[in-house]
Amino acid sequence: METSLIYELRRPKKEIPGKKYPALFVMHGMGSNEQNMLSLVEDLEDFFYIFSIRGHLSQGPGFAYFTIQGFGKPHREAFDEGINKLTTFIDYASEKYSLDLRQVYVLGFSQGAILSMSLALTLGTKIKGVVALSGYIPMFVKEEYNINPSNHLSVFISHGEFDQVLPYEWGKENAEYFHKLNIPVTFKTYPEGHSVSEENLQDFQAWILNDLQR
Repeated sequence: METSLIYELRRPKKEIPGKKYPALFVMHGMGSNEQNMLSLVEDLEDFFYIFSIRGHLSQGPGFAYFTIQGFGKPHREAFDEGINKLTTFIDYASEKYSLDLRQVYVLGFSQGAILSMSLALTLGTKIKGVVALSGYIPMFVKEEYNINPSNHLSVFISHGEFDQVLPYEWGKENAEYFHKLNIPVTFKTYPEGHSVSEENLQDFQAWILNDLQR
């Protein structure tokens, strides 16, 4: 199996031969790239194989995984393609690298958070945890995708109270949606805009390291 997606891989410096490691798949926001996400997860490198994935579409100075037709409305065809490419990439990495497939996490900011939640909702037992930083779940995902989360899934959602790009209320709706599915959710808010503060960074890192132990 091969992949058409460009990615940056980080792995434990003191990697033990033959050991299988948890995996963390990281997705950036619109117009960004895979390098910009690495600073958010560098403190997790001793624990995970980290795959920071570049969106396959050109977008301004950077890249995107899908295009949008309006506020909170991705182009369905482009979104489906992005989901399919990321799903295939997770399968590719699972086959190529020494990963513990019981401990696969997805993490994203903005557009990456939208995709991370959608993947976690649809990939069943492939995903153990999701970190969604300032995103939303498209309505067509809720209504038309096959919602099939793992019984062991847990979720960390954060949102800025003054987010000028994706409204704070959308973050609350994300948490409520997962609650209705009886999925454990940690929902954190911060007096920030559309960004990831240092406190937010420390909170999601602590959450994911704690979740690894369950």
